[in-house]
Amino acid sequence: MTVEDTKDLWQQYRRTGDAGLRDRLIFTYAPLVKYVAGRLASGLPAHVDDDDLVSYGLLGLIGAIERYDPDRDVKFETYAITRIKGSIIDELRALDWVPRSVRSRARDIERTIAELESRLGRAPSDEEIAGRLGLSQDELDESLSDISRTSIAALDELWTVSAGGDQISLIDTIEDAQGLDPISALASTEMREAIGEAISGLPEREKLVITLYYYEELTLREIGEVLGVTESRVSQLHTKAILRLKARLAGAPARASLE
Repeated sequence: MTVEDTKDLWQQYRRTGDAGLRDRLIFTYAPLVKYVAGRLASGLPAHVDDDDLVSYGLLGLIGAIERYDPDRDVKFETYAITRIKGSIIDELRALDWVPRSVRSRARDIERTIAELESRLGRAPSDEEIAGRLGLSQDELDESLSDISRTSIAALDELWTVSAGGDQISLIDTIEDAQGLDPISALASTEMREAIGEAISGLPEREKLVITLYYYEELTLREIGEVLGVTESRVSQLHTKAILRLKARLAGAPARASLE
């Protein structure tokens, strides 16, 4: 289907609300669901079924199609990806499959990082974090692995702003803040500045992981090849970076939640 055909389809659907036209739009944008589900699946336990993620994501796509306003200066793909991610994450949260002990461990590490950074005036080392928690380096690494396997903590879900009744992920506002109302646009600007500063303060390898994963859209396996480490080590670095960012941004105008 050409761009012009897609525009005509949107115009007809907005004018009539015809279910058949909506189904054609769903078919047209279905690859977005597989793309988002695939990205999220790489950080989830093996028992989470890929087909279930796609089913959850389709609900988000349908909602995006029904609520999207073509007159807003926001590309549908940008809007839809946010809704698809949100739908998948909401369903996974409803299953409540993240063990309470893992949630507690993540909070402990995040709190420890915040305390050490406040006292030291810099990003604490792994050794300092482990020491403050009373853990060995291996035990800290094991904790990070547990969190990464059972958590869907990701930059594009941690901090959101409200825009027109929808939750717009921060990673999308970094890429394109157009279409937000003035108040939300201001909040987005403040958060972009806060998160940019927080990322710049990360240790170099963690900063590189965040940049390659969220901005260059490399997979964890591909990042491992770049860094010369295993995929599981990249997953640990990613989780640690996210916890550092959460700790640093706890006072920023944003919402942070691992749950």
